[in-house]
Amino acid sequence: MVVDDGYVRIERRWRGSAAAALECPLIEVATNVIVPVEAASPKEEYAAATLRPKIYGRLDDFLTPLKKTPLRVPSPAPGLESWDIDDTGAALARLDLDRKVGRVAAHRGGASEAEKRLRAFVGRKLAAYAEDRNDPAIDGLSGLGPYLHFGQISPLAVALAVKKGPAYGQAAFLEELIVRRELSFNFVRYNRAYDKFDGLPDWCRTTLLEHARDPRPAVYTRAELERAATHDPYWNAAQREMVLTGKMHGYMRMYWGKKILEWSASPRHAYRTALALNNAYELDGRDPNAFAGVAWTFGKHDRPWGRRPVFGTVRSMTAAGLRRKFDADAYVRKIDALGGA
Repeated sequence: MVVDDGYVRIERRWRGSAAAALECPLIEVATNVIVPVEAASPKEEYAAATLRPKIYGRLDDFLTPLKKTPLRVPSPAPGLESWDIDDTGAALARLDLDRKVGRVAAHRGGASEAEKRLRAFVGRKLAAYAEDRNDPAIDGLSGLGPYLHFGQISPLAVALAVKKGPAYGQAAFLEELIVRRELSFNFVRYNRAYDKFDGLPDWCRTTLLEHARDPRPAVYTRAELERAATHDPYWNAAQREMVLTGKMHGYMRMYWGKKILEWSASPRHAYRTALALNNAYELDGRDPNAFAGVAWTFGKHDRPWGRRPVFGTVRSMTAAGLRRKFDADAYVRKIDALGGA
């Protein structure tokens, strides 16, 4: 049996269980990244700046079209139980799921939908991607994260399609797809505590714990955060976007995580809360990108900044900063239009 390589803990457990149950070899292939993690680096990298030259040093070896190879021995997967998923409710009832997380209509699954979104992105958005990507009021992103997470489209296919598109925007998008995304795979592969506060670099943990007793401007429970019941309309909009659509704009996710740190009783509690909410509501939760994204809000893959209350030398973000960067009120109106208030 041939499967995608797995990187996070639960994926490793699934593959281990399958390998133990099968009477044939189980072979993993590194199709979830472009440059295999171990080929890019033998260790956990400090930041994108340290991984980037290693990625680009091997990129020409792997950024090439693949030929389809017909199966010599087609197999009906003997010994594996099949599930009837025509009755979605009955199928989901067999799984240990948090059913309070509702369905989202904004994303339709499947490989054909992923390819449709890729074509639309390359044709309509790629040329303006470098300018539009950090404006949450504009729909300027590819929206391919969930499809990459569930293996419904290959990052190689995405990269090759983008390289055939408008030249302007390619560099910015490929930086995100290859360097930044594969930095997250490097993180979860080499850091056993990738889902814990203790997995952060020493300087992050030290400075955050030094400021753990600093007065907070507000303290919210996880339930209040989950309901988007804070004093901050921008944060509330980001939380509602995630709950209603299964995705949160990447720029707002940075702000969202920073504010959870600022509004929690302790940095450890904040880390658990941010990871739990992200993985519950994001369609690509539990992805290496998700774990690295939360860790980044606590200083991972970043550098020390000027010291501030609560944050110490970890980078902070403010509502005023959002308003300087883009029309934050337009973003709130965009999310309000989704309903579900």
